[in-house]
Amino acid sequence: MGRPTLGNPQNTIEILQKYRFSFQKKFGQNFLIDTHVLDKIICAADIGKDDMVLEIGPGIGTMTQYLAAAAGKVIAVEIDKNLIPILEDTLAGYDNVRILNEDILKVDIRELVEKENGGNPIKVVANLPYYITTPIIMGLFEEHVPVVSITVMVQKEVADRMQTGPGSKDYGALSLAVQYYAEPYIVANVPPNCFMPRPKVGSAVIRLTRYEKPPVKVSDERLMFDIIRASFNQRRKTLANGLNNSDKLDFSKEAIMKAIECLGKGSGVRGEALALSDFARLTDFLILGNQSRTGN
Repeated sequence: MGRPTLGNPQNTIEILQKYRFSFQKKFGQNFLIDTHVLDKIICAADIGKDDMVLEIGPGIGTMTQYLAAAAGKVIAVEIDKNLIPILEDTLAGYDNVRILNEDILKVDIRELVEKENGGNPIKVVANLPYYITTPIIMGLFEEHVPVVSITVMVQKEVADRMQTGPGSKDYGALSLAVQYYAEPYIVANVPPNCFMPRPKVGSAVIRLTRYEKPPVKVSDERLMFDIIRASFNQRRKTLANGLNNSDKLDFSKEAIMKAIECLGKGSGVRGEALALSDFARLTDFLILGNQSRTGN
């Protein structure tokens, strides 16, 4: 079993020069070059020899080496084919790593977990480019992939958005979705100088610990998220207008107003004032109102 050798800038530069690697802007590539941050990620993800880890975007294998030293098994999914020979080199000393040259958004992760870990829950660790953060995290939750936790490096403002509550300007559909499925905890803020090349914005490591059961009960999870999205699509509009204007929802203005009234909120309330429990109750009130209207 090898020892982590990457993580300091000199070794990273040597590998990049050896393979004449050029960074691809379209993949949002920023490689971590700070061993303290790497240690914090491994510690926060709480990885042991019984764990299988899915790493998304291993880059040149910096964090992969640390994961492989700690975990029983690591599956590293990398979209950039130019990085595959580098990964085969930097991970040659580790016999518990499998590299997949795939687009993670097209991988059937449930099937992968079934095949590689017998369907047992895995831990996900990643340094995610901004443009795929939300689809990856929501995909893991909504597809009900067996996951214990997701520990990811993301843009700082995205991490803030995931853990904020009602009334904040950062509060929105992502906050509610993450908090329905998991408990968010910001592990560390990471400045731009910890990466190569340096990104223009600060980053943060956030751990999302999956709930065994969501903290609120709702009759129709999918409908609740349609309601949440509709209420934040036009932030400046009232909740009633946001829901009424949505092409995903089929409720009359009257039914919407009645449900908001049942919630004990005024007609001018906006979506950003509602907590997750309010959205669950609003969903159930709308379903009940529809059933009584249709006589079901």
